[in-house]
Formats: sequence, structure tokens, C-alpha cells
Amino acid sequence: MADDSLLNLSLELGMALQKRGWSLALAESCTGGWASEVVTMSKGSSSHFERGFVTYSNVAKTEMLGVSEATLDRFGAVSEETAREMAAGALHHSRAQVTAAITGIAGPDGGTVDKPVGTVCFAWASSGGALKSTTRHFSGDREAVRYQSVKAALEGVLQLTLTTDL
Repeated sequence: MADDSLLNLSLELGMALQKRGWSLALAESCTGGWASEVVTMSKGSSSHFERGFVTYSNVAKTEMLGVSEATLDRFGAVSEETAREMAAGALHHSRAQVTAAITGIAGPDGGTVDKPVGTVCFAWASSGGALKSTTRHFSGDREAVRYQSVKAALEGVLQLTLTTDL
């Protein structure tokens, strides 16, 4: 369920993408399509949302986005390395000019000492060559972690859209 904050973010992102003439593709794991839902909740989103990839399993990440099995084996699904390959794969397997990737541990299970519940890795890529990533640690229950992840990913797309030249 989206709130006014996410609706406003959807509208602002849509306007920024339209102004640039760009379209967006998303690669989501722990958010399960929620970021795509937020982008498409605003009227006219078909003009700037190209596609979404929900790649919850490692097999899906490999088959749909081209994430290397070696990367998954070495760094795990929840890593900036995987997020970067997801974002680059979404760019390669779409017609979008900008992408975002989200992979993390929303809980309540699945956390480790090194990667506790709430660990989420993000990456953003543009066809102009920009590729950046970060890891965030969110608190709260599963819903709260997923909500914060969606918001952070889309805020990152907005920032990239406002500051990148193709």
C-alpha cells in the first residue's frame, strides 16, 4: 500500500524522467515489484516506465538480468556487486535509459552476523555510463524495510535523473 510520500515521489520522478525524455527499468528482489507499483501509480507512467524485473531467486537474477553465478557465489545475492550487475542487466535487457536495482534481507529471517535483517543493497545505472551502488541498513519489520527500500531506490533514480547527462 502506498502513502502520500510515495505518490509524491512517483509524480516527481515521472516529471523528471519525462523532462529528460528517459524511461526507467527496475530490477527488484526483496521489494517484489513494489517499486514498480509505486512508479506506475501516477497517471501517464507508461510514458516513462519501460519495464520491471522481479528477480527474487538467484536463478532469476542470472536468467533475466545476466548476473554472474560467480558473483552470486563469491559475494551473495545481497551485495553491491550483485546489485550493480542487476542494474547493468536491466539496462542491457530493456530500452530504458536509467535503471535501479534492489536486493536485500527484509526479514524476519535470513539475516547473518555480516548481513543482518534490514541490509539492502542498491545500484543505479544509466546508458550514459553512470553506475553507482550503496548499502543501507534499515530498521523495523519486514514491511518497514521494504518500504524504506522502495523509497531509497526511487530517490536514487530521481537524483541520477536530475544530475546525469547522456
